[in-house]
Amino acid sequence: MTLTTKLWLIFAAPLAVLAVATGLAIASTPRLAGLAYVQRVDLGRPAQALDLPQVAGPRDRTRPLLVIDPGHGGHDPGASGGGAVEKALVLGLAKALRDRLAADGGIRVALTREGDRYLALDERFEIARRLGADLFLSIHADSAGEQDGVSGSSIYTLSERASSEAAARYAARENRADRINGADLSAQSAPVEAILVDLSQRRAIADAEAFAALVVREGEGRLPFHPQPRRSASLAVLRAPDIPSVLYEAGFITNTGDAARLTSPEGRATFADAISRAVRVYFARAGSDAGSGQGD
Repeated sequence: MTLTTKLWLIFAAPLAVLAVATGLAIASTPRLAGLAYVQRVDLGRPAQALDLPQVAGPRDRTRPLLVIDPGHGGHDPGASGGGAVEKALVLGLAKALRDRLAADGGIRVALTREGDRYLALDERFEIARRLGADLFLSIHADSAGEQDGVSGSSIYTLSERASSEAAARYAARENRADRINGADLSAQSAPVEAILVDLSQRRAIADAEAFAALVVREGEGRLPFHPQPRRSASLAVLRAPDIPSVLYEAGFITNTGDAARLTSPEGRATFADAISRAVRVYFARAGSDAGSGQGD
């Protein structure tokens, strides 16, 4: 036996045996072969059923239904300032409005969320659609960053193109709420864009604008509005194709005065009174229009 052969047997042979043994072990354990350190988790299919909320008010389904959507929730806190967090502030406003409408009677009302729960943007208006809502109101609180002097509420209705650069920036910020770790969760892009040109969508936008005008009218002298309260933007949460939908910015949470007003019992009561009056006038007009149509 040559010296070279002896050296191979001493050093290389054990390595060869180890390699063969390792290969057999991998072959006998298929799940460890290849990407042995990548854990695969079966997430399953997205849930097809939504947990629909309770509807307050009359049990008569012929009575109009308002669905109120408190923005953000869960891991999405929204804006913050003045010692307040948007997701909690808007939930307080939504509950105050619901309670006022339920107490006055005649109108059914539901909230998309009644606790600290996250909902994707399309789930919010989908809840309204499945409940058969006649009007959809999403409530938010704006942010002006370090500019404490900016204040006042505003109302957004849907537009294919943002009506101003400020509205465009707001649309981009709110639509990002449907992204997690950079992944877009929206599944409505092409179908919704097609529906937007439908006559049903046009009618919904026109009705939403009529309601927005009533909010300004009923809130005049009671709710401090931004100098330009009426705005339009391509907000995903307003894209229900067959429900008039409005997003109400209750004020700037970064403004100490707005934040204090919107978190106080008096501020919530004033908000609920003004908006409930607008809701009632809107439904009264809608009922009158329907009656006129039937009589023609």
